Amino acid sequence: VTVSNPVEKVAYLVVFHILFVLFVWTYWKSVFTLPIQPGKKFHMSYADQERYENEERPEVQRQILAEIARKLPVYTRTGNGGIRFCDRCQLIKPDRCHHCSVCAMCVLKMDHHCPWVNNCIGFSNYKFFLLFLAYSLLYCLYIAATVFKYFIKYWTGELTNGRSKFHILFLLFVAIMFFVSLMFLFGYHCWLVSRNRSTLEAFSAPVFQNGPDKNGFNLGFVKNLQQVFGEEKKLWLLPIASSQGDGHFFPMRAVSEARNPLLTNEEQWEEDGIDEEPQGSGEASSLAIERET
Repeated sequence: VTVSNPVEKVAYLVVFHILFVLFVWTYWKSVFTLPIQPGKKFHMSYADQERYENEERPEVQRQILAEIARKLPVYTRTGNGGIRFCDRCQLIKPDRCHHCSVCAMCVLKMDHHCPWVNNCIGFSNYKFFLLFLAYSLLYCLYIAATVFKYFIKYWTGELTNGRSKFHILFLLFVAIMFFVSLMFLFGYHCWLVSRNRSTLEAFSAPVFQNGPDKNGFNLGFVKNLQQVFGEEKKLWLLPIASSQGDGHFFPMRAVSEARNPLLTNEEQWEEDGIDEEPQGSGEASSLAIERET
């Protein structure tokens, strides 16, 4: 669309290119920021791996995992109270870590695998993904708002170029369609951030030693935002890594302070790693190990 007013045209182009650059930058960061895998201390040593695989008794396998996990800051458990273990990656899973079958690896604070960016969204790129949704939303809104007045002029007969009429209609329709879709998706992730949950945790609450708790990592609205965007507010809207922590463990809410890795010492870590003896007859179903499908 031709803008007759030079000042209006310059302002339109400046805003358009700023949003476009932010859109492309955040998309690039979402796509090419690789997911982070757990550190070496969460991986089984060769001796432990051999001892675990050669053991056929589920209760003994459970004890082996508990022994390995004693010195690790892991506080979430499987649904039946066991240590979260990935038999594909051969490692004890850190809190909020999950195995991605598409990426074929365990991802720290995994949220979901996104086909639109062809990447796994987790601790390393969740902020970039949120900014990508936000700037995409603003981009579509800006296009729809600037095109709408020309849409009205064409369909009221003020402008007579028939070919451009359908171009304007198509552009407005696409912008509104993407805006509505992104609005619901971005709103849902804003709700997740405000509750300090991932998409996986929203569908299945994390299990602690005292049982499932969907608000186990909820620290309050402000601290929840800082978990993702960091404490420096000037960096919140820029696609620069500023999330708190290293993705291996996370602060928990006040009722879980006894298990908070930031407030406990190594002796308490060792106590948390000791599980009760398994109940039942020792059948394979009693083995409290999380296996990904």
